[in-house]
Amino acid sequence: MTVDEQAWGRVLVLHARIEQELAKALQRRHGLGLSEYRALGKLVAGPRGGLRMQELADAIGLNQSSVSRMCARLEDAGLTLRDLCEDDRRGVYSVITDAGRKRYSETEPTYCAVLRTALDKAASDPELAPAVSAVRGA
Repeated sequence: MTVDEQAWGRVLVLHARIEQELAKALQRRHGLGLSEYRALGKLVAGPRGGLRMQELADAIGLNQSSVSRMCARLEDAGLTLRDLCEDDRRGVYSVITDAGRKRYSETEPTYCAVLRTALDKAASDPELAPAVSAVRGA
């Protein structure tokens, strides 16, 4: 195995561990999935609180079909709504609601704390410490 393959393997293990910790904490404490949390974060930061569905898909690394289903769940929960693009009626935006902004702001401290703790824990593992250093140094 090459040095690059070994390094990439450590990054993948680190990623999997962190994602698992984040997903469990967000679901348990806030009833929100990790992709849903990330979508709300992108919408909060987006122009006028919204993004085209394809832009949102690209921003969180999901395909458009998965984002469409996720946005339907967020809409059902009152956290987002769909809006047609004024310039192109075929374009659909996902727009965050006030309830979505509130939910994101309530959830963000949990995300940050769990991320920090999970990275600290991984940094104590000699196999993962270089990957954690690379992430934190980036």
